[in-house]
Amino acid sequence: MTDRRRFLKTSLLGASASMLAWGGKLAAGPIDRSGKLAAGPAPRTPTTVARVVSTWDFGIAANQAAWTILGKGGHALDAVEFGVQVPESDLKNHSVGRAGYPDRDGHVSLDASIMDADGNCGAVAALEHIAHPIAVARRVMERTPHVLLVGEGALQFALEQGFKKEELLTPESEKAWHEWLKTAKYNPSINSEVHDYGKGGSTGMPGGAHNHDTIGMLAIDAQGRLAGACTTSGMAWKMRGRVGDSPIIGAGLYVDGEVGGATSTGVGEEVIRNAGSFLVVELMRQGRSPHEACKEAVMRIVKKRREASKTIQVGFLAMNRAGEVGAYAIQHGFSYAVCDAKKQDDLIPSQSVYTTSYS
Repeated sequence: MTDRRRFLKTSLLGASASMLAWGGKLAAGPIDRSGKLAAGPAPRTPTTVARVVSTWDFGIAANQAAWTILGKGGHALDAVEFGVQVPESDLKNHSVGRAGYPDRDGHVSLDASIMDADGNCGAVAALEHIAHPIAVARRVMERTPHVLLVGEGALQFALEQGFKKEELLTPESEKAWHEWLKTAKYNPSINSEVHDYGKGGSTGMPGGAHNHDTIGMLAIDAQGRLAGACTTSGMAWKMRGRVGDSPIIGAGLYVDGEVGGATSTGVGEEVIRNAGSFLVVELMRQGRSPHEACKEAVMRIVKKRREASKTIQVGFLAMNRAGEVGAYAIQHGFSYAVCDAKKQDDLIPSQSVYTTSYS
């Protein structure tokens, strides 16, 4: 064997050994002209800190449900799907799920999305007669080649998958709708997900119960796997067929296992216009903390919509792959719940652009 052949054989063997030492994966980044490893994403490493976070006060109960899976070493994807089904089932919650206020024609339609760390995702929009849209969204992700199903097609798919068709308009929501019909004025109310919780009729507050919101949830499990879910009944008294940000991947929810995840709350149109959750994750990729990324995304909306921002709410919640959490909102009053092994009922007020709410 010539020296050249012996050198090549030795080099290949050395490279193979190096790859085995790295777990069979190539080095994280390209090689520059000098032969040195260029800067690239850091290798993924498991975390021992499981954590789940979600939007609003009712996120506490949702987190605790998710923790029954995370606390036992379960998968983050299972945890977020199970967790958000709590507010979907809560008859006192008029911004998520089966007790949601209807559109202006009296129809309750639901939106949801789910996403894992590897980019697998599924969503449904304008789905009627199915109590748990998040479960249908996961079926879309796992049993179809698509990401988003809407309207009658989403309902048809859900029924084919064995979901039960039922009437979602509760007596309380129907009463609130009839109260709204007396004036039929559409005026979204900031932080209604807090003010209207458990109230079936007219709230007597300025603007009334005219805005719906979401629960957005992010989780990281003990193996370092990230996942997120977002589910809503949308804005009350909306135009029939209106869809907000919640089922739009990159708007209401985005997860990247190399970076982290983000979810949004508030007026969905503003989030869609800015691809909000995707923006937050990309800002974290550039080195911002979750809090810094959320703040920058909010300020981008405020800059573009200076006057409108005084009367609307948008907030972002994010968690990076290390389990660090942050949030920011336009209006005062947004809160988020955090749950881990140390504490399962933590509720944290978010920082905001405006320190007093306009509601």
